[in-house]
Amino acid sequence: MSYAKFIIVTGGVLSGLGKGIISASIARLLSSSNRIVTIKCDGYLNVDPGTMNPIEHGEVFVLDDGGEVDLDFGHYERFLNIDAKFTWNLTSGKIFKEIIDKERKGDYLGKTVQMIPHVTDLIKSKFFQIAKSEDADIVLIEMGGTIGDMEMMLFNEAARQLKMDVGADNILYVHLTYVPELECVGEQKSKPTQQSTELLRKIGIQPNIIIGRSRRMLDDDIKEKIALFSNIDKAHVVSDPDIQTVYELPLIFQKEGLPYLLRNMLKVKDKANLTKWSRLVSAIKNPKHEVTIAICGKYTKLHDSYLSISEALVHAGAHYETKVHLKWLETTDIENGRRTVEESLKGIDGVIVPGGFGSRGTEGKIEVIRYARENKIPFLGICLGFQLAVIEFARNVCGLKKANSTEIADTPEPVICLLPEQMKVETKGGTMRLGGRDIRISKDSQAYKIYNAESIRERFRHRYEVNPEYVETLEKKGIVFSGTTPDKSIMQIMELPDHPCYVSGQYHPELSSRLERPAPLFLNLVKAARSFAEHRSRTN
Repeated sequence: MSYAKFIIVTGGVLSGLGKGIISASIARLLSSSNRIVTIKCDGYLNVDPGTMNPIEHGEVFVLDDGGEVDLDFGHYERFLNIDAKFTWNLTSGKIFKEIIDKERKGDYLGKTVQMIPHVTDLIKSKFFQIAKSEDADIVLIEMGGTIGDMEMMLFNEAARQLKMDVGADNILYVHLTYVPELECVGEQKSKPTQQSTELLRKIGIQPNIIIGRSRRMLDDDIKEKIALFSNIDKAHVVSDPDIQTVYELPLIFQKEGLPYLLRNMLKVKDKANLTKWSRLVSAIKNPKHEVTIAICGKYTKLHDSYLSISEALVHAGAHYETKVHLKWLETTDIENGRRTVEESLKGIDGVIVPGGFGSRGTEGKIEVIRYARENKIPFLGICLGFQLAVIEFARNVCGLKKANSTEIADTPEPVICLLPEQMKVETKGGTMRLGGRDIRISKDSQAYKIYNAESIRERFRHRYEVNPEYVETLEKKGIVFSGTTPDKSIMQIMELPDHPCYVSGQYHPELSSRLERPAPLFLNLVKAARSFAEHRSRTN
C-alpha cells in the first residue's frame, strides 16, 4: 500500500476550462518540499495521442522517455521543472488493452471479467504502482473531460473508491467549474457550478475544494452561494479569473489561500518559494520590448497544435523582458498563391517553421525559409522545419532543383530520406525515433555559443533524416551541420555562418523549455529578433 497523499482534479460544465493549468499550479504550490507525481487519465480508446491530428486534439507532447502524451504534461513539466514519464498517462486504450491481454493469458482464473471491479481495480493499481515506484509524497491525478462523460466513468469510479483505500485524511478532491457572468445582468451566476457539483456528488465524490473559472475574481456572495449548495466552507471556494499569463495562476492561488488549504487538509509541510517565479511573471506582464515572430505551419487553425512553441517564446521573452507577439501564418495560403511571401512576412522580426507531417503546405514553408535566409530574418526550423531548410538550401544554393524529401514526393534528388531503422516499420503508433537523445556539438559553431556545451540532450519525434549521400555537397556550399549523433551518423543541427540567426534542429527544443529554464534556441531567436526589430525601426 502506498503512503502517498492523493489529489484528484475533476472538471465540470464544459471542456477547455484549464484543468491542466489548475493541476500544474496546485502541484507547483506543493513542490518545494514534496516529491510530486502528476498522472493524467484520458477516456479515449487510443493507447496514446501519437496518431491523432493536432487540429483535433492539440499538440502531442513527447517525453524524454519517448512517450507520446497529452499536452497537459507540458504544463506539468513547465510548472514543476520535472521530466514526466509515459506510465503517468493512463488512457482507456491502455487500460482495456491490458485487461484483454490478462484475460487471454488466463490471469483472471476463469472469472467473468467486468468493468467493476476488474477495470477499476487495475486503474487504482496503476495509481499505487506509480506512487511507489516514484517514491511520491503527493500524487496529483487529473481526470480528463468533464463530469458526466461516459468515457470517463470508470476513471471517476476508481477515484471515488480510492478514498476507501487510502482513508479520508490522505485524499483531496478538487473540482474546477465554470462561473459565467451575463453582461445583461452584470452578476456572476452559480447555477452551472451547483449542477456540476450535484452531478459529482451523485457519483459519490464530495469535493473538498471548488475552483471557479470566471472572467474576474469571484465575489464574496457567489462564494457563499457555491459553498452553501456544495456543502463546503466558503474558504474552500477559490477564484480562477482570466489572467494575462497562465504562470500568474500559482500567485493568484497563493493570495486566495489555497496553499494553506492544501497543506492543512492533507497534513503536509510545504511553503512554496515563488520569488523567482513572481519576478518572471512580472517581466511577462510588464515587458520593456516587443517583437513579432511568425509561426509558419499548417495546423494554425488550432493554436494548441503549437502550444509548447508558444510557451517557449513566453519563457524566452520573460528572460529578455520582451513581449513576443505571434503571427500565425498558414503556409498553404502562400503555396496556393492567395498571399505572397513578402506580404505574409511584412513587419516580422523572426520566423519559426515548426514540425509537422505530410506534403500540404510544405512548398509555402520552403518559400518562407528562402525569404528569411535571403533577407537575414532570424530563423528557427524545428524538425520538419529543419528538413525543409535543407531542401530550400539544396534547391536554391546547391542547384539541386528537384531536391525534396521522400516523405513529400518521389524525387530523383532525395536530400531528405527515411531513417534506416524505419524501413521495416509497419505500424504507426509509437514507432518514430522518439524521446531524448544525445547530440554532439562542434565547438567552433553558433550552436556551441548558444548552448555553451559540446554535448546536449533534446527530444525527437521523426522518421526522416538528412540523406548522408548529400551531406558533403551541402557542406561545400556553406551549410554547417554543427550538431550530430555522437557517432556522427545523423545530422541534428544545421546553421549558416553568414546569417545573423539561422539555426535549425531535427529535434523539438520547445518540449524541454521551462519558465525558469528557457530553451537556448528560443532565447537565441528572441535576442536576435530584438536586434532585428531595433534595426528595422531605425531604418524605417
